[in-house]
Amino acid sequence: MRLSRFFLTILKENPKEAEIVSHRLMLRAGMVKQQSQGIYTWLPLGKRVLDKVNAIIREEQNRSGAVELLMPTLQSAELWQESGRYDAYGKEMLRIKDRQERPMLYGPTNEEMITDVFRSFVKSYKDLPLNLYHIQLKFRDEIRPRFGTMRSREFLMKDAYSFDLNREGAVHAYNRMFAAYLRTFSRMGLRAIPMRADTGPIGGDLSHEFIILADTGESEVFCHKDFLNFDIPGVDTNFDDVAGLRAIFDKWTSRYAATSEMHDAPAFEAIPEGERLSARGIEVGHIFYFGTKYSEAMGAKVQGPDGKEHTVHMGSYGIGPTRLVPAIIEASHDENGIIWPKAVAPFEAIVINMKSGDEACDAACEKIYGALLNAGVDVLYDDKDERAGAKFATADLIGAPVQVIAGPRGVASGEVEIKDRKTGERETLTIEAAINRLTSGN
Repeated sequence: MRLSRFFLTILKENPKEAEIVSHRLMLRAGMVKQQSQGIYTWLPLGKRVLDKVNAIIREEQNRSGAVELLMPTLQSAELWQESGRYDAYGKEMLRIKDRQERPMLYGPTNEEMITDVFRSFVKSYKDLPLNLYHIQLKFRDEIRPRFGTMRSREFLMKDAYSFDLNREGAVHAYNRMFAAYLRTFSRMGLRAIPMRADTGPIGGDLSHEFIILADTGESEVFCHKDFLNFDIPGVDTNFDDVAGLRAIFDKWTSRYAATSEMHDAPAFEAIPEGERLSARGIEVGHIFYFGTKYSEAMGAKVQGPDGKEHTVHMGSYGIGPTRLVPAIIEASHDENGIIWPKAVAPFEAIVINMKSGDEACDAACEKIYGALLNAGVDVLYDDKDERAGAKFATADLIGAPVQVIAGPRGVASGEVEIKDRKTGERETLTIEAAINRLTSGN
């Protein structure tokens, strides 16, 4: 992508409404624009990051055995009345009526709707286990939306729902998602710490939040330092291995972790001082097992191997992609801007032409840009006629992991400079060596 043809809305000044680093940087880098309180347009740069986050989530959900569908954002109030949650949910639910005066709602979550889908088509235990997920916009009328897309009213959510014949199967489904979540966040350059959590209005008796550590996190986190060294489940993880997934779950839950918001947590002094880690954290995922709460109320049953009807056991599993993006920024930035992990960067590299219009610089940059495009590298070419300082500031702000800097003096010697955005290290290479380096993935 040529910067001269890209829609990039850089702000030079810090927006007054931004309270935290991620909100400030997302506005300054032209990732989002606020349309109304807690509602945002995702601009092209932000959309590219969001798409990469979603792609990782999809890959790991599919790897775990979940199957994707897409449910509507508007839901009939009848389903929620059937489950008993319509009146109990509170003012966070946006209630509306259509032109026939039928009560509708803008879905804050999808337990009722997915249960209705399930009961319409699945009648036998032979079709279990089943896990269905989608990535869809939700709306919760937060009393105080803040921190940009970290806590907005409209947001994107990956929500998955598992169906099993009994509790044993449902716990295995829970452990599948537990391992899948560890993999998902790790692939985005994050170390997520699972901690026991309240189930809230979702219901159930088994729940974990996944918290990433960040200096500007919204919650105070207390945990054992071993969490920083545990191995993440590998790409060869067998999601059908009941004992193996249970071992992963047991390992990660054998160490103490809690947030300051947990009222029933044991004393924080439960961890010896030398093994204790106290930090700030951001919730990026939440998983629940809630048994038969919805299936019983809504008649979701299957015929079991004994020929009798069994009410299915369910779980739900959420990740907020529009929350994850600012969470990644909170965990990875410096005074100059965002430092994206390669897997979610809007562009893997940015080619900076230090003297656009100079024949030699233009030719060198075109050669590098074309080679990277042909190799499938996601690259941005800053071909705009601007001063060098502005180009460097833009490159640092938007956070591409690698900067390729081509100036008249270096190009005259057949060389360009490679800068690592994270470390700030610079290296001078020949143009061919730079191309080989960037197209080989090293």
